[in-house]
Amino acid sequence: MPPSDALFIVFNRASGHGNRDELAPAAEAACEAAGRPCRLFPVEHPAELATIAADAVRQAREAGGIVVAAGGDGTINGVAQAVLGSGCRFGVLPRGTFNYFARTHGIPADLDGALRVLLTEQAVPVQVGLLNGRVFLVNASLGLYPQLLEDREAWKSQFGRSRLVALGAGIATLLRGHRSLRLTVELPGESREVRTPTLFVGNNALQMEQVGLPEARAIDAGRLAGVVLKPVGRWDLLRLLARGAFGQLGDADQVQNFAFHRLTVKARTFGARRLKVATDGEVLWMPLPLRFEVAPHPLLLIRPPGLAQERREAQAAAASEAAA
Repeated sequence: MPPSDALFIVFNRASGHGNRDELAPAAEAACEAAGRPCRLFPVEHPAELATIAADAVRQAREAGGIVVAAGGDGTINGVAQAVLGSGCRFGVLPRGTFNYFARTHGIPADLDGALRVLLTEQAVPVQVGLLNGRVFLVNASLGLYPQLLEDREAWKSQFGRSRLVALGAGIATLLRGHRSLRLTVELPGESREVRTPTLFVGNNALQMEQVGLPEARAIDAGRLAGVVLKPVGRWDLLRLLARGAFGQLGDADQVQNFAFHRLTVKARTFGARRLKVATDGEVLWMPLPLRFEVAPHPLLLIRPPGLAQERREAQAAAASEAAA
């Protein structure tokens, strides 16, 4: 069937701030005004997301329509997992706290602006990362970073969802201490043994730019960005956190960063069969070895053309810092 303008919107009622029920009527009103058919797929519980997203993709394929994810980075990840390889176009209505995927592609955080992009712009191919076949759009990691995410969610359940709460949770985690991982990291034609508190793989150029890591350009060129921390104490970790907040992490001696298309990670701990990992904020256990790679097929994302304004500002700030 030839492509249509129908929208199939999967939305997480638990995502975002303010009125959780505003998305459905706003989306229906915007689509009606634009003469665009739409169907809504509400997700009440996280366990339902994969099944509901698969149903939305099936219906969109039959109609030649567009699958839309409305929620935070975790919800967007779950819908993207279902969309990848389907041939469907993909849209985003960001409703989370950080919204890195939407921001790096210039999709506004406000609902009206995001709907306007969805209803007026064209699909552009964008890169997807895979960890053992699981999609990540922003980042994937193991070691300390998944623990930071688990602690952040515990703080959010107690104190609410905000960037300040996330920062406080991160500081508390670092002060509590950590254990280093002993890993074998394999790149094509190269193998190295590392001891590190965390291994982080980025697929979001804006996030890399904001903390001051040069691999943002590598992501633009179709690769993933690897970051490994040398073993350090808790106070050094806090200093690294501060450097990242000021966009200076790339200058730190304790940080090793590199770009790649494919990376395999094995544990050097005897008997280890799996490791705790995080993909776009979702924490889970995954069997070893871990294989990070660029997906062979992109997502066809509805987004404004060109470099996002926030990325232009980040690059200008980095250039100004380098010239100073």
